[in-house]
Amino acid sequence: MKRYYYAALFSAVFILYQCQSYKKAGSQTAPSRMQTTNFNSSPVVPADQSIAKMQVEEGFDVQLIASEPLVTTPVAMSFDRRGRMWVIEMNGYMPDTLGTGEDQPNGRIVVLEDKNGDGVADTRKTVIDSLVLPRAICLIENGILVAEPPNLWFYELKGDKPVKRTLVDPKYATEGNVEHQPNGLLRALDNWIYNAKSAKRYRKQGSEWLIDNTHFRGQWGISQDNYGRLYYNDNSSNVQGDYFSPGFGATNKNQRGVAGYYERTVADNHTYPIRPTPGVNRGYMQGTLDDSLRLANFTAACSPLIYRGALFGPSYDFNAFVAEPSGNLIKRNILKESGYVVKGEQAYKKKEFLASTDERFRPVSLCNGPDGALYIVDMYRGIIQHKTYVTPYLAGQIKARNLTLPLNCGRIYKVVPKGKKVQPVLIPDDADRLVVLLGNPNGYVRDMAQQALIDGKMKLAVPQLKRILAGASLPLANPLQVIHALWVLEGLRALETNEVLALLKHADPHIRAQALSVIPSVLNVSSAAAYRDALEKMAEDNDESTAPYLAYVAYDLRPFDEKSVNALLLTLARRYPDNGFIADAIISNLAYREESFMDLVSVSVPDTSKRIYKQLKKVIATFRNTQKNRNPEALALQYPRGAALFRTVCQTCHGADGNGVTSLAPPLNKSQWVTGDKTKLVSIVLFGLTGPVNVNGHVYQTPEVSGDMPGIAHSDEISDTDIAQLLSFVRQSWQNDAGQITQKEVTAVREKLKGRQGAFTVKELENTKQIR
Repeated sequence: MKRYYYAALFSAVFILYQCQSYKKAGSQTAPSRMQTTNFNSSPVVPADQSIAKMQVEEGFDVQLIASEPLVTTPVAMSFDRRGRMWVIEMNGYMPDTLGTGEDQPNGRIVVLEDKNGDGVADTRKTVIDSLVLPRAICLIENGILVAEPPNLWFYELKGDKPVKRTLVDPKYATEGNVEHQPNGLLRALDNWIYNAKSAKRYRKQGSEWLIDNTHFRGQWGISQDNYGRLYYNDNSSNVQGDYFSPGFGATNKNQRGVAGYYERTVADNHTYPIRPTPGVNRGYMQGTLDDSLRLANFTAACSPLIYRGALFGPSYDFNAFVAEPSGNLIKRNILKESGYVVKGEQAYKKKEFLASTDERFRPVSLCNGPDGALYIVDMYRGIIQHKTYVTPYLAGQIKARNLTLPLNCGRIYKVVPKGKKVQPVLIPDDADRLVVLLGNPNGYVRDMAQQALIDGKMKLAVPQLKRILAGASLPLANPLQVIHALWVLEGLRALETNEVLALLKHADPHIRAQALSVIPSVLNVSSAAAYRDALEKMAEDNDESTAPYLAYVAYDLRPFDEKSVNALLLTLARRYPDNGFIADAIISNLAYREESFMDLVSVSVPDTSKRIYKQLKKVIATFRNTQKNRNPEALALQYPRGAALFRTVCQTCHGADGNGVTSLAPPLNKSQWVTGDKTKLVSIVLFGLTGPVNVNGHVYQTPEVSGDMPGIAHSDEISDTDIAQLLSFVRQSWQNDAGQITQKEVTAVREKLKGRQGAFTVKELENTKQIR
């Protein structure tokens, strides 16, 4: 499971990420200031006393709404239309520092309900049990999607009881370990279901499940804003996100990263716990903790949430909250948009929105609620670092304060304005009332109303929805209601071309962007010419705010009119040759046609210093390099265990192509650290690497990559033979052409470094002698 500790991107192997060097190389001895301080007490705080341990922003109250024994080990939740909480209980996660028994089927999906109306859950119902480490759910139509690695299941329900189970995707989570597998299952504005730590999206159409490719996003948790743009992060990053609608731009396999997607929305990663936090995996390293022994930067950032409840007041609109369970806190960020760029900053200096002095307070998931409140899922336990990456230092911290037990706790809280009585908005079955709720100030209510109309196939609502679109330009029109009405009609397959064309002329750029985003869903032979003419007109209007969308939509128009699409893309390149967002949107259309398009651009844009040229050349170079790669299937047969370990331990951060992942990890392909000295490579894999690193002339450091790479020397699951296979596989993959590494060589390095605990620095490795 992700967040759990900065267990960062542990791609288990070789490539370093930025962190600061620690004082005593090779040691996991805690800083001297720790040695004179007693941190041996970390008692379980009874649920009814937990709020007294918290400090929350002035003007707010924290309320406990569920706790053990009603709920145990909660990791995520969702509300249904009746305001009930559907909670995932991951009871099998890390029963001890060795993870003993985590493969047992003791996970559950439960429903918590407040039947007496006092604001506190008082009943519990188990809906699905005997799950192994369940990690995400999504309520849809007459059932629920459940992510239980490696599978994604759809359970049809009757009276909250499963009556049929359908396998939606047997490869939902086949790569990565517990901390690095897909999760989220966010049902977004565009009616698709998106995930963190994944490049797949899902949609139910009748009895069929569609699976489509999208951008790879984040690590644990995913959220959307009022315009359906997605937000996520990794464990060392505050907030990352998209500038454009999520369904666009993932269409050119030669394009490594598309401007406007996976952007660093809030760059400041500092944290401000209100208690010493020595029990973090790299607490012994200089820079991980500040002088007061408190976590200095995110190491377990998760569940970024765009607050959309409208209850907190205008200053909290478009705020992003982020949970940090290793620091026992929740951060608030203020976002602002300029054109299509969204950036933000932390709301406070040297403080947090909410923080606790209780070490076992582990906020792992945040939700918008039907009453406008901010909901907090608290896993409430001591161990949140997965066994693969537990350092001896952290194991010592866990033992010193007996953090392993108990395993049967869990709390859910909500944050509300002080003195304000709140009531949940329940979602009705009446179509007319649901359409009205599409304009509700609370984004959760709008989303649920949209989903209820689509799930209920409420065609009776179509005339009213069309009236909303027809009146979109009137002074009293509610833009958010217009946007949701548009997507409800799309979901009901009742949207007409003339309605979309009218919205393309709307004064509000957000509504124009939504109209462009919906075109791929409604485009067909009879409407293609009308959309072509509209896109061409918009391209000539010099509207830079929607120009990237024109390029993205061109991809779907191409099968109907390739000549016009090429002309449209050339028009955009000529008008905006130095706009990187538009350039990448154009290139997303051009898989295996990049060179011929550059020849066409050279006629219209003579200045070869413009970004359109630079970004085209970059993609062309990527394609040419890929053509030189070795056959991965043959290597997997030669090194089966190595290939499997690469997929589960390394691939999510270094990429399937070995070329690294933006904000996560540097390349393995053609890296001198991989193909060079065996001793250095084995040393890195065993004990990790920290600090900036030069890979083939380029220095990688934050924010380009994130965190530090932990070693796997202390994992009982990975043998020296396994490590030898893994490294041999990587040293001969892609365009690497280095010799294999044997189990004896791995064992020799391990023996030489016996007693070592901490990660290497580049400077240390430069002085490392080869094992002969």
